[in-house]
Amino acid sequence: MLTGSRPCLHLIPFQDLTPQQKETRPAARTGGLPALPDGIDWPDGREPLVLTVDCAALPEGVLDIELPSDGSLLFFADIEYEPESSVVLHVPAGARTGERTAPHELIEGEPWQPKVYEPGVLYPIPGLTLAPDWRDAPATSAFRDGDADRDDALDRFVDAARQAAAGGAAHGVSVQLGGFSRPWQSAPDEGDLVLLAQIHGQAIDLDVYTQTLIVGTRENISRRRYASLEFEQQV
Repeated sequence: MLTGSRPCLHLIPFQDLTPQQKETRPAARTGGLPALPDGIDWPDGREPLVLTVDCAALPEGVLDIELPSDGSLLFFADIEYEPESSVVLHVPAGARTGERTAPHELIEGEPWQPKVYEPGVLYPIPGLTLAPDWRDAPATSAFRDGDADRDDALDRFVDAARQAAAGGAAHGVSVQLGGFSRPWQSAPDEGDLVLLAQIHGQAIDLDVYTQTLIVGTRENISRRRYASLEFEQQV
């Protein structure tokens, strides 16, 4: 069953780390304001900044998708409404940057600006994911065949494997980079599409009960063609 697994990175807050993981280097931040290169403004869609990833701080050799080795990845996405113009930007290491305030605009005569979420520091923990259809694998189906108790045993085994891969860290509601998605509805990472990131709304704001899944082809992700990414929100 685990032969169909893929590695991921869970980005979790400090309080969810185990005592043995307390020396982990932080690698991401939720919310806050974006640090953008000179001449680059808040993206046209004006969607909130939900995540900034310090690529150089990610553990090496964990993921099976290729992310930049340095610089920052900035994720702009609406996690409270259906995302319409979400953007992922890579800011190269060494680029001269400045913090951008949320732009003020008039929409139908009313003042408006993108929401700025409270910033929070996240720490990278390697994890294990299974394909969404792992229960349908021949060996798994044979094990489950006709015995309801085996379903429970299987769930306990999978939960234990995931927990062990994460070193015991809690990661139920978190940000995930790479691996298979854990969708609430149909999985968007099918065919040639793989998961870049899965962002639980509650990892950004405890009052937001959504998850945003960001997928693309391996080639487009490795070549940093982030304009080709697809964003899906599930509730």
